[in-house]
Amino acid sequence: MIAEPAPLPARIAAVIVAAGQGLRAGQPLPKQFAPWRGKPVVRHSAEALAAAGIAPIVVAIPEGGEELARAALAGVPGVQFVTGGATRQESVRKALEALEAAEPAIVLIHDAARPNLPQDVIHRLVAALSDKPGAIPVLPVVDSLAHAEGCVMGAPARREALRRVQTPQAFRYNDILAAHRAWDGAPETGDDAQVAQAAGLTIALVDGDEALHKLTFASDFGTELPPMRVGTGYDVHRLADGEELWLCGVKIDHARGLAGHSDADVAIHALVDAILGAIGDGDIGSHFPPSDEQWKGASSDRFLSHAVSLAAKAGYRIGNVDLTIICEAPKIGPHRQAMRERLADLLGTPIAAVSVKATTTERLGFAGRGEGIATQAIATLLRA
Repeated sequence: MIAEPAPLPARIAAVIVAAGQGLRAGQPLPKQFAPWRGKPVVRHSAEALAAAGIAPIVVAIPEGGEELARAALAGVPGVQFVTGGATRQESVRKALEALEAAEPAIVLIHDAARPNLPQDVIHRLVAALSDKPGAIPVLPVVDSLAHAEGCVMGAPARREALRRVQTPQAFRYNDILAAHRAWDGAPETGDDAQVAQAAGLTIALVDGDEALHKLTFASDFGTELPPMRVGTGYDVHRLADGEELWLCGVKIDHARGLAGHSDADVAIHALVDAILGAIGDGDIGSHFPPSDEQWKGASSDRFLSHAVSLAAKAGYRIGNVDLTIICEAPKIGPHRQAMRERLADLLGTPIAAVSVKATTTERLGFAGRGEGIATQAIATLLRA
């Protein structure tokens, strides 16, 4: 895991272009409002922008589409609507003009059809605006290319010089607004960076992300996530003198504590592995390697919050969790309610969805001899 990026600067707004009809996607309604991974397509990126603290978010919608848009984006903070124009460029210009009263310094312009919007991409774009008026996310071209007439581009250098362009594209607000106004009457464009370059603005290229795949065809909607996934986790830590004892995010007074590179909360570690197992994303050691000094003494709360965020990115929320702590001492009963409350807070679930149990091994094995504590965990994830 990489360290969390610094907070974004203030006065950042966004435009989501959702004014098209999306006919190629073969959905019964415009694709931006069609369900995908449990939510309307447009809601995914709107939530990602709002989670980054970006506001307002102006969504350009098709004429007559306000009812669909309001249903799709109900509860997302900072969202406003504007009816789009006959072309994408006109829709963007109208949305940018709707932001004038907010006086943003920076604006991100994003296609609704790209629902997976990683926070890292947002931060890279905004950082690039420190010395350029515009920035776009790009990916290398790895396939051979051909003209539509059938002529193959065989020179590798030509491919290496090309990039696939994604959204969101970030700009200093006043610059891109002026560029779009100057574009009136010019040929249609599908890309805001082209509008910016035509106005003489310099564009920075930052690393994009394969997760920003654009939903275009019916096949993009055909692979629905399973409604439920289950993962298990198991962890053991040694009891030692001079250590604190943390279990389920609760500090317990005891003669000895658990030894480990982090705070050695064996219960949370098992739960993290259960969540990661449910989404097929490695284990706690692959995300927080004990060889990395930044995790020395770290609170395991951070590990659990990260696992929950990865589950959300994969399209899932926590359904319920069940933990069994295996030890002779301390007694878990007096702390069970505090443990459940703390885990429910970290997981973002009702306390009724959190079970914490305890058992002994009848004084058999390392746990029975009081040498350490083990925990088994099961996590059920539900499609978000």
